[in-house]
Amino acid sequence: MIMKIILIQVCLILVINISFAQHKQTTYCNPINIDYGYTPIPNFSEWGKHRATADPVIVKYKNDYYLFSTNQWGYWWSSDMLKWNFISRKFLRPWNAGYDELCAPAVGIIGDTMIVFGSTYTNNFTIWMSTDPKSNKWKPLVDSFEIGGWDPAFFTDDDEKLYMYNGSSNRYPVYGIELNRKTLQPIGTRKEMYFLEEWRYGWQRFGEYMDDTFLDPFIEGSWMTKHNGKYYLQYGAPGTEFSGYADGVVVGDNPLGPFTPQSLPFSYKPNGFARGAGHGSTFQDVYNNWWHVSTIAISVKNNFERRIGIWPAGFDKDDVMYMDAAFGDYPHSLPNPSGGGAFTGWMLLNYNKPVTISSTLGSYYPNFAVDENIKTYWSAKSANKGEWIQTDLGNISTVNAIQINYADQDAEFLGKSLGVFHQYKIYESKDGKVWNVLVDKSNNKTDVPHDYVELQQPVQTRFLKLENIHMPTGKFALSGFRVFGNGNGAKPDTVKTFLVLRTEKDPRSAWIKWSPVDNAFAYNIYTGIAPDKLYNCIMVHSANEYYFKAMDKNMPYYFCIEAINENGTSARTRVIKVVP
Repeated sequence: MIMKIILIQVCLILVINISFAQHKQTTYCNPINIDYGYTPIPNFSEWGKHRATADPVIVKYKNDYYLFSTNQWGYWWSSDMLKWNFISRKFLRPWNAGYDELCAPAVGIIGDTMIVFGSTYTNNFTIWMSTDPKSNKWKPLVDSFEIGGWDPAFFTDDDEKLYMYNGSSNRYPVYGIELNRKTLQPIGTRKEMYFLEEWRYGWQRFGEYMDDTFLDPFIEGSWMTKHNGKYYLQYGAPGTEFSGYADGVVVGDNPLGPFTPQSLPFSYKPNGFARGAGHGSTFQDVYNNWWHVSTIAISVKNNFERRIGIWPAGFDKDDVMYMDAAFGDYPHSLPNPSGGGAFTGWMLLNYNKPVTISSTLGSYYPNFAVDENIKTYWSAKSANKGEWIQTDLGNISTVNAIQINYADQDAEFLGKSLGVFHQYKIYESKDGKVWNVLVDKSNNKTDVPHDYVELQQPVQTRFLKLENIHMPTGKFALSGFRVFGNGNGAKPDTVKTFLVLRTEKDPRSAWIKWSPVDNAFAYNIYTGIAPDKLYNCIMVHSANEYYFKAMDKNMPYYFCIEAINENGTSARTRVIKVVP
């Protein structure tokens, strides 16, 4: 009888382990969780060594996704847009010594061939080709490409003609040129595509708060998308280090223009945890859903401290191109036969909730781990096993997912470090006394700087404790210990008073003010150039005003707002119109 009971228990354990192994996440959360490399060289004029990449390109190739970005000494591939497999490779030739490794890369598809090229201001960089990039099999297609230029992009039009776009400047426009498909030599001379018009479009202004400053804005990061016979040339502005970093789009009937600007920035996320959505690329998944991948700004230890985000995108019935940034750094669904990119409805449960910790380094305070600001972070005094941080949700809540965002406090690495890893455990408790292991990554051997864990089954709990076991480098430090689910309470009340006062002297700008909602911790402001095209969303925490400086000075704008708490969102206010 005892042996039978033991056998049953063993079988139950095996079933549980098999079930856990078979559990496949159906959601993701920005910033995406890839093994970001560290800065390639030390910069002693700023704070320290740190992870960084930007300027991402994702292309679909043979039903897999390939991700290239700045200075990573390789690239990634994925079959599901969740697990990204890194392939180590250097693309520089011996005569390119001293240049960045594949900075702001161009990636194109010509028939069954993938081509890759990096930013350069010389004319001796190689264009590489591969028909098996998953196996890291590459060879030179053009030894020394005749056209140099920053931030290049390739575009194949209906698998026939090939084009290249490039440009990164606050003095010169984005350029375009047709290339010979076989030789990749230029056909004719390059043409001016578009130059910024910050006097009209407020979001193009340089600066963190988009004020008119002493510097002219930068245009960069070209990308071309074709839809319904129209050509959508995308570009980044006004500067990669700003939260207002965005991608605009101009539309034309020809790959080389002329183009007409869309008034709204297409890819725009100035607030929230992951801020900035500029210099990216647009692609379709295997189910033909549209997505946009772009650069997230941190810019604390260095102006070019950055990450990557992936956002759902698309075209409306009038062929207006849009990206959905609402709750853009909350859990969203991965590509699937029914769509992809939908917000799960899992809310943030621990914004500015009580935190306790094992230790604190200097002024890197505990609540910086739960303040929804990727620029601030808590750090323990060491990287020792056993350092911990605990968050109190305030009441028993439904927990669906957890995101752990590590910060680079006292990191020692430079460049790409292979074989490094994080290890940790997460415990849960209903009363803060009796603890159960919820997530066990004590045997993890992968680099997970923005680890996101979707629980196999939601749990009802109040306290969550993250315990460090191993750090790849630096101290145990977090910019975000984020818990998602539902607070099991009432949704917030609707905002009662909502005002938008557009500036008469400068109609690119407006002061937005609303009556605070007692049971809300944040608000989503939706805006656009038509009542049914409110495609830009701005999340504001712990405030009831916002200075909006991103409008087209010649267009009327429409606005509404919703309140947010850990239980959901309120009804939106009625849409109001403001005119220049």
